[in-house]
Amino acid sequence: MNRRIRTALGVALTATLVTTAAPASAAAHDRRPSVIALPDGFQPEGVAAAGRYAWFGSRATGEIYRADLITGAGKQVSPATGTPSLGLKVDPRGRLFVAGGTAGDARVIDTRTGAVLASYRFTEAPTFVNDVTLTRDAAWFTDSNRPVLYRLPLGRGGTLPPADGFTTLPLTGDFQQTGTGVNLNGIAPTPDGRALIVVQSNTGTLFRVDPATGVTTAVDVPGATFLNGDGLLLLGRTLYVVQNFLNQVAVVDLNRSGTTGTLRRVITDPGFDVPTTVAAALGRLYLPNGRFTTPPTPTTPYTVVAVDPR
Repeated sequence: MNRRIRTALGVALTATLVTTAAPASAAAHDRRPSVIALPDGFQPEGVAAAGRYAWFGSRATGEIYRADLITGAGKQVSPATGTPSLGLKVDPRGRLFVAGGTAGDARVIDTRTGAVLASYRFTEAPTFVNDVTLTRDAAWFTDSNRPVLYRLPLGRGGTLPPADGFTTLPLTGDFQQTGTGVNLNGIAPTPDGRALIVVQSNTGTLFRVDPATGVTTAVDVPGATFLNGDGLLLLGRTLYVVQNFLNQVAVVDLNRSGTTGTLRRVITDPGFDVPTTVAAALGRLYLPNGRFTTPPTPTTPYTVVAVDPR
């Protein structure tokens, strides 16, 4: 066989191998589960994600569960506390910030060991410390029963404050506490990082909060309402607003300061069953199903649904 023929066959064989390898790679990528099972009876609320892992908090027991988003396998990383674990955020240091619901507290957990690094008692009942977001210099928590935010200042290198080192920021301006239902819920930074965005679940309104003064202004999103607004996620200038009982996620394009926005679309999925909040990982959005309309039992199944953010 002469050199030209051998070369041609080699090129053809290489092209064949490349052509057949690409679908196999794509198929492997697509094998990531679109639905991940959580432990029966878990009653999930919050979610945080980093890399291939996501953490989920139980509103029933306070347990923290970690799931591998590629394989779907999971394990307990922090045991039950007897108080809720609601909103979650994980920082680059591998610390999980947890909102404590009716306990009126927050705690910070080492995601590698499950150890509680710090805990903070913000207030006494009636309270519902619902969600948390992280900024460059603080962790901010909402309280659905009170018109305030709680601020945990983060020192140099992300140092956590002492147990009494938090502050309470009263809210003024456009936001008004309404009735006895869920008021403040999800929280996220504005795109420019200078303020915060919160959603009031029972009125369906987004508010911009000045973190220095507590002054609130309603975010102008013409023709849109965010009733049953729960968890918030900001990616760039896109805000995802989970509307739990509506089984949908509103997608809002904000201006840099977070004062105005445009509703671009609504994400729905047949697998939604009262999703509570959302985290982004591996090019997808992950939403735990709270199943608030299903009576919880020790054997009630719970899942996490992955959807395309676009």
